[in-house]
Amino acid sequence: MPLQTRDEEGAKRLARAIASDISIYNEAKIIKGIEEDNLFEVLAEQIEEGRAHYNSKVPEELQKKNYFNRAIVDIILKNKAHIKSKIW
Repeated sequence: MPLQTRDEEGAKRLARAIASDISIYNEAKIIKGIEEDNLFEVLAEQIEEGRAHYNSKVPEELQKKNYFNRAIVDIILKNKAHIKSKIW
């Protein structure tokens, strides 16, 4: 499969788009995962599927910059800071 993006901005945009899709389609799981402090276990399948898609479109040198992980935190966690949790 050919790479879709070769620059940092494109890699960041793709990571954020994938994280947004995970957030939109898994709202109930995200809320429950934050409340029960097991978000990453609850979303493990979706995150790994998203990461595989991201890695298939972005060169390895950009994958090492952790744009995907940052997008997961920025899009999924920061936007849900209002949800009561044991950890905050």
